[in-house]
Amino acid sequence: MALVPIPSTSSVAAAAGNVAHKLLYGGLADLRPMPRTLIDEGILREVYHYRPLAGVDQAGDPILLVTPLAAPSSCFDLRRGCSLVEHLLQQGRPVYLVEYGEVSFRNRTLGMEHWVEEVVPLAVEAVARHAGGDNIHVAAWSLGGIFALLASADRQDLPIGTISIYGSPIDVSEVPLIAPLRPLIDLTGGRIISGVTDLLGGAPKPFVRWAFQLSAAQKMVTKPVAQLNHLGDADYLAQLEAVDRFTEGMIAYPGRAFGQLYHRFVRRNELVGGTWELDDRTIKLSSITQPVLVFAGATDGIAPIPAVRAVVPLLSGSPEVYFEIVPGGHLGMLTGRSARTSSWLIMDEFMEAHDGIKRKPVQRTGARKAESTEKLPSTRAGGQRKPVARKSAAKKPAAVKGGAAEKTIGSNPNRRYNSANSRALGQPRGTGQPTSSRDGQPS
Repeated sequence: MALVPIPSTSSVAAAAGNVAHKLLYGGLADLRPMPRTLIDEGILREVYHYRPLAGVDQAGDPILLVTPLAAPSSCFDLRRGCSLVEHLLQQGRPVYLVEYGEVSFRNRTLGMEHWVEEVVPLAVEAVARHAGGDNIHVAAWSLGGIFALLASADRQDLPIGTISIYGSPIDVSEVPLIAPLRPLIDLTGGRIISGVTDLLGGAPKPFVRWAFQLSAAQKMVTKPVAQLNHLGDADYLAQLEAVDRFTEGMIAYPGRAFGQLYHRFVRRNELVGGTWELDDRTIKLSSITQPVLVFAGATDGIAPIPAVRAVVPLLSGSPEVYFEIVPGGHLGMLTGRSARTSSWLIMDEFMEAHDGIKRKPVQRTGARKAESTEKLPSTRAGGQRKPVARKSAAKKPAAVKGGAAEKTIGSNPNRRYNSANSRALGQPRGTGQPTSSRDGQPS
């Protein structure tokens, strides 16, 4: 018969303190957002500049954070102590964010082209004007990553220096959550869901919230037990509170955009071939000429590893492509407790290696699309890409095979999770093994 371990006096005291704090003050998480200022706005487009931290010197090129549809911007600023925005500001990096505000019935005619042609490009240009730079790092989560990739491929004249995407599913046939629905979708031709969303003008908030929660159904079932087992861990409990606040803040999908996602992504899996038909043209992911960093979450149910990894061979025009498997689910990989020692530090090294690189502008020849085959000099071909010096404890990326000028990320020996899964574009797919959390605590 197994004996139940007796909790120590200190753990009992910590649990009692946490419960008392929650009862007296309503929670343990510090949910204050990082201060920011609105610098540009338009239809479902609000661009913010986060105020620099006092006493921290500004260093490095600006970063623009791109949110997905339906998700609140708190995905990047979850809580104090576990906020990607706060982390970037502590590094001294200028931080900007684009979010979309509340979606209403009057927005029902807006499709993905609005974000690809208008929202992301105008946000990048607003950051360039405000920061006075021509090398903007872009980091985007989930569908925001797809927007960033398509906008960059379509607008090669934009001053984008690098692109980092978190959990963006390119091959939706690899998403297990969709598999049980495919027989119904095929049988009805998608008419049932389309009819409902057309009537409502989009996917309403409760539906979006339910769909996100469904992806973590197992965690929801075990959540009460997990809370009891971690009553003495204030950081664990604070993370749960912050994730609950994030989930409650879900936003509706505009009708046309939801219809495109449903029919073109879910039903027909159109992006898996690397092209996207938009208005009168075809956007090709192979047109992207910036270095790209791709993150997949080891336990992501919404965008599992194979669904995300499918983008790697499609980025044939990029001089550098890295693929990283990091701890966490769909949200946890971006802003979970393990992200502080994995994905955040990897992205830090990636951006530092490409700070201060002046891109030669590509001239646009059409009203919307630039026709050019110009590429950045590849580091594998010996192009000089000297990163600027920054005040940071992170070690410089180390050289790997392919020439002295080629860089790799993930060489920081102080990071708890190594970067053994980083892939150069030309290396074979499918050789990386998922990196999992050591402590099994919430992402």
